[in-house]
Amino acid sequence: MKAKVNEELCVGCELCVNTCPEVFEMQDGKAIVKADPVPQEAEENCKKSKEDCPVEAIELE
Repeated sequence: MKAKVNEELCVGCELCVNTCPEVFEMQDGKAIVKADPVPQEAEENCKKSKEDCPVEAIELE
């Protein structure tokens, strides 16, 4: 699985970083993906981050 953050949509709420710190981190006030591909043990939390993102800025492949 691969994760991607749309920086134009991201509002920097840090929800994804708090839910899945294995994959997401903050940089310049926006979330970025630090693990590509997503580690298998982090896939469920990554999916939850996508579902919970208030601006739908996270895409999963």
